[in-house]
Amino acid sequence: MEKNNFSNTLKKYQEWLWPTIEKEIMSTKDYPSYCRLNTKYQKEVDFHLDMVSDYPKRKGKYLRPTLLLLTAEAMGVKKSLARETAAAMQISEDWILNHDDIEDDSPDRRGAKCLHKIYGIELALNAGDGLHVIMWRMLLKNFKKLPSKIATALTEEFYWMLNRTVLGQSIELKWAKENRFDLKEEDLFLILESKTGYYTIAGPMRLGAIIAGASKKQLEIIYRFGVMLGKAFQIIDDILDLTSDFAGLKKIKGGDIVENKRTVMLMHLIKKSNETDRKIINKILNKNREEKSEKDVKMILKLMEKYGSIDYGQKLAENFAKKALKIFDEEMKFLKKEPYRKQIREGIDFIVDRNH
Repeated sequence: MEKNNFSNTLKKYQEWLWPTIEKEIMSTKDYPSYCRLNTKYQKEVDFHLDMVSDYPKRKGKYLRPTLLLLTAEAMGVKKSLARETAAAMQISEDWILNHDDIEDDSPDRRGAKCLHKIYGIELALNAGDGLHVIMWRMLLKNFKKLPSKIATALTEEFYWMLNRTVLGQSIELKWAKENRFDLKEEDLFLILESKTGYYTIAGPMRLGAIIAGASKKQLEIIYRFGVMLGKAFQIIDDILDLTSDFAGLKKIKGGDIVENKRTVMLMHLIKKSNETDRKIINKILNKNREEKSEKDVKMILKLMEKYGSIDYGQKLAENFAKKALKIFDEEMKFLKKEPYRKQIREGIDFIVDRNH
């Protein structure tokens, strides 16, 4: 029931926020008079906007902007004051996913072909850049409706959040390029903290808290909470990649295996497997993406089951989730206004218990 309640909460905030995002994207064609294009190029402008708006129109879960808005409201702020920041948060997800899909050469996103599979890498990359620019414009609007100190702090928080996210992606891509499979858990946790802990949980909630005038101590508590819950979120996400076909949207399970993604489960398998099985694993992992077959993926999944790698990941995620919940219950009482605190609590359960 709690999970369904939060699904409804996500939908409600998505419906409230989408018109702002749509309006902002479409307004980018209204250039100032000094740099306005001749009307004969309108076809090219429309083509560009079709690409830029593609991922936003597909609409993700809106988890990040929802956590941002709920945090602000739980601290007594009207959500209208957080509208532009929440919109920027969602737009950031769309351009990051665009670039991430190119880097991973992913085939599908949100039930349809990835943008680079439709238009090619160059145009898709440029569309992502277009969204990136719109994100910063949304943040600039905060200076017209919020105190300058808060608007500046929001921009600074966005900078560090995204800086840490792209650093995490850089490290992960570097290790993949070097074909590193000697990684320790602390190495994996670095990626989880950078890409998921901060960007998915801590960052959005800190942004909402900054709008509410949170203290430095409160922001530090939110970061610790977010890192713990973010680690649980990503491990569960990786488990779902191995075990779910996402209601038939995926052709095969285990896309992360095809991509040689360094997950907690894969590293556990490599560490625990015997010499004979490790040779099989290494042979599969040393294949190029195009060379890996469904049979190879199923073999890795079978070995993960043999060595309890998925169960290990599940227990690890549960442990992180328990630590996050303890911080929320004992140290985050400043998120006190209802029903928003209760909805954040439901969100924690949603993240931990989700099956898609």
